[in-house]
Amino acid sequence: METSCGVKQSSIPNGTGNRKMFCWGPSKRPPPVPPRRVASAPAGQMKKPVLYRRQKLSHGTMNDSFEDEVDNFLVDENQLHLYDDLTKVNPVTTTTVLKCLRARYALDFVYTHAGCTLVALNPFKHVPDLYSSDVMKTYHTAAQPQELKPHIFIVAEQAYRNVQSQVEPVNQSIIVSGESGAGKTWTSRCLMKYYATVAVSSTSQKFHETVEKIERRVLDSNPVMEAFGNACTLRNSNSSRFGKYIQLQLNRSQQLVGASVQTYLLEKTRVAYQAPSERNFHIFYQIMKCASEEERLVWDMPKDSHFFWLPNADVSLEEDSFDLTKDAMLHLGINHDVQNQIFRILAGLLHLGNVQFVDPVNECHPCKPCQENKDFLRSASCLLMVSQEELVEQLQFRTITAGRQQHVFMKPCSKAECGTRKDCLAKVIYARLFDWLMQLINRSICTAPSNWTNFIGLLDVYGFESFPVNNLEQLCINYANEKLQQHFVAHYLRAQQEEYVDEGLAWSFVSYQDNRSCLDLIEGGPISIFSLLNEECRLNRASDATQLQIRIENALSVNPCIGMDKFNKIPNFIVSHYAGQVSYHLVNMVEKNKDPVPPELIGVLQKSQDSLIQQLFPFVQEDLSNGRAHNRNTVVTVVSKFKVSLENLMQILNGTSPHYIRCIKPNMDCKPMTLRKDEVLRQLEACGIVETIHISAAGFPIRISYDNFIERYGIIGISRQSYFGTLTMCGGPSAKRRKGLDNLSSDLEAQCFITNDILEAISPWTNLISSYYDPAETQSSGCLVHCGKTKIFTTHSVLEFLESVRRRRFTRAAYAIQYCWKRYKSQKLKKQSNAAVIIQAAFRSWVTRKHILRMHVAAAVLQKAWKKWRAKMDTLAAAELDDTEGDSECQTSILHSPIQSNTSSPMTFCSPPSCKSLLRLQVPEYTRLKSWPIGLIFSFTPNIKLSLEVNGFLKVLSLLACFDALGQNLGYRVHTNQLNTGIVSIRALPQGLVKFRCKRSPLLYASTFPLQQTEITGFNQILLEKI
Repeated sequence: METSCGVKQSSIPNGTGNRKMFCWGPSKRPPPVPPRRVASAPAGQMKKPVLYRRQKLSHGTMNDSFEDEVDNFLVDENQLHLYDDLTKVNPVTTTTVLKCLRARYALDFVYTHAGCTLVALNPFKHVPDLYSSDVMKTYHTAAQPQELKPHIFIVAEQAYRNVQSQVEPVNQSIIVSGESGAGKTWTSRCLMKYYATVAVSSTSQKFHETVEKIERRVLDSNPVMEAFGNACTLRNSNSSRFGKYIQLQLNRSQQLVGASVQTYLLEKTRVAYQAPSERNFHIFYQIMKCASEEERLVWDMPKDSHFFWLPNADVSLEEDSFDLTKDAMLHLGINHDVQNQIFRILAGLLHLGNVQFVDPVNECHPCKPCQENKDFLRSASCLLMVSQEELVEQLQFRTITAGRQQHVFMKPCSKAECGTRKDCLAKVIYARLFDWLMQLINRSICTAPSNWTNFIGLLDVYGFESFPVNNLEQLCINYANEKLQQHFVAHYLRAQQEEYVDEGLAWSFVSYQDNRSCLDLIEGGPISIFSLLNEECRLNRASDATQLQIRIENALSVNPCIGMDKFNKIPNFIVSHYAGQVSYHLVNMVEKNKDPVPPELIGVLQKSQDSLIQQLFPFVQEDLSNGRAHNRNTVVTVVSKFKVSLENLMQILNGTSPHYIRCIKPNMDCKPMTLRKDEVLRQLEACGIVETIHISAAGFPIRISYDNFIERYGIIGISRQSYFGTLTMCGGPSAKRRKGLDNLSSDLEAQCFITNDILEAISPWTNLISSYYDPAETQSSGCLVHCGKTKIFTTHSVLEFLESVRRRRFTRAAYAIQYCWKRYKSQKLKKQSNAAVIIQAAFRSWVTRKHILRMHVAAAVLQKAWKKWRAKMDTLAAAELDDTEGDSECQTSILHSPIQSNTSSPMTFCSPPSCKSLLRLQVPEYTRLKSWPIGLIFSFTPNIKLSLEVNGFLKVLSLLACFDALGQNLGYRVHTNQLNTGIVSIRALPQGLVKFRCKRSPLLYASTFPLQQTEITGFNQILLEKI
């Protein structure tokens, strides 16, 4: 896929509303058209655009020149396998397309693009590394998956990216179609595995585990559905005998959060009838072949047992894997006990199939079971947990209600009727069990509607079938394929071409095969095959196949799609389907359409002791107010129910964006790497591949309305100012210019210019060249973008490029937002830090001030208390002093002391006789020493009272000489009070004891004395205060 493109655009709209179409064309084309270069233009001149036009399509009969083109194209067959997209083939014919597919198929290239569809050829063998996880990752992470090799993962990734882009319609559907055995089931399985692998989240470990659990359950639903709904047919060993539409539910982040399964028309008749060389459903063979010894004893199923409803049991298939089915059921929440109940019921159906009846003696007697089959009847009743006698009775007799009084009669049934009732019982049990399993699977994998917003649907229906004997089942299956083909025709082949013309593209219609007349034959009104069948079911009479054939021939003979085989004795009719003619037998078709379930058989099952059967057949109160429980006009037939369910499916598909995968069966024998020309060519013509290639080569697969285009890609535009200028040029009011882009999108002319700005904004990145063209040149110019009247038409490559440019714009915008946010956060953090520093400084200052204030208050309190206490102590000290007011004061001097006596009569201090007399001092009995005593020598006196005071500068002399009383045993004791400072009083007690009352001195052991020659040592320097 080329990304380098050239642009051509129209002139701007004029006042009359006429405008030319804007087109964006490629600058290169794939082979066989070689690219051309653009010559350099002189300076100042613009290069003239060069457009490589699409090859005009050839229609009509092949002339000589056209045959020459085909021959020239097929000359080099070694290069045909390089055409991975059939739109590159030139000319496009069934021969050239078939040659390319054969060349690619021989080299194991099983996938090829065919415009909007993907052609898948079944290789019937294992192709290594074609569906591995690495391949899934490669296609999921590729910027442009279309540039990779064709693969179903490209279709899956395109649908997934469409959901991500949210372009309407957001929901996607992948329709897998083809004949039986073409590989539809395998393709659907690989698609489910792809989405379960890529649509997961790794952001949260808990959420990732939840998604993995859902993924496993979604994948495990496949083995269960295939075991209970697939069977081996003539054309396919694993043919789906029911249709299913799987919705993969995605949340807003496009992550897989759940799934749901809708089923359509299970072929329940296969339980009781299998065509020659075909088999029953896989689950019966799994039980028969892989059951353990213990299970065989419980189910009464020896290894050598034979069952009528298990033909071709000796054929071994890959699908006969019982352990895989049980493990998958266990992962879906079906425990071992419930599994045993399910398998016991299925074993009971097998035993019921071996029950045979013999003809009665006369019509008045009921048919009796064969004696050799009574063991099977006993085993069936035991496994189904119903009464054997009641079961036999309800199989033998038919209940008839007649008259207004609702009288009940019992009528014996014939041998054929007994067999029919037995088959009906088995079919209704299996159908109810299958529906219950689908409901259980949905409960296991489905999520609440509030948890998902979009979905991707996978449609896998039974392929087109044509067997030697075809009945109602094949008619419904082929009718479903006709509806899907009509959806493709209406949505793509017809609707797109009509839309091109309506939007102004110069388009020449491509003829195609329309199957509308075939659908009118089958389901149309007022008369169709379905209406005639339903009418026969309402009639209260036995059906006659011959009369029904005559009615169909007379009523529908004008339709060209119906015919009769006059040479076949069996009543039949032939329908010309889009894939070929199919002959349907009318025998038993009416009975199958009625699908009668006798109420008495339902009553037997409602009385079963098995809890699972009771859930399958609950008691329902019938409304008998009208006097009749069953009205023939209210009979709901098989075709009516199937038609309603198919109409609901079509409504879902019409609301989604479809993607088509056409599975082709190379040969009917399922041989690997064998391609048969006639069979492949028939399938290609039936599904309209050639017409699809023609339309895809000249058309536009992507169509987006202007509103959605501008809403999604408006960010790519050059500037919003250009939008306002556009409105001014268009004469728009000033209010529109003020309201901005939302109102701009409502103006069609403004939308055109906004689109023009968007494409011009990306043109410098893609080397686009712009020019103006008329609408008539749109088809021939090979443009990739066309601006119509209400929509924009483009291709996948352009859409992918727009998405990549949009992602880059959003990335840059995200970077800018992140940069601004980080800058804002940094500035905010800096401001907060500065503010925090200021707040912290202010708070600390406030705390310090408060602390200082508290300290000041505390100091004041302490000072006040101290002063008060000091005053009190001074008062007490003064009171303790001797009262010396009446004594005569005298002055005396102490040897070697500055203290002088104030009297002329000396006073003698004498030490005891045991100590050495150091000083003798004569003092009167009452003497006042006006100095600080430095040394005191006391002698034996009866009572000496001294009052010491400091006068004048003697206060400076702060040393008192103290004799060495501690070192000598003088008989005196010195009492000191170290808690106080200074000497308060000195007393000489009787017996020569002298008491010193001192306060604490800051110098405990100063050892200083002014007269160094004295022998007195150990004096303390005491600071004395004035007394």
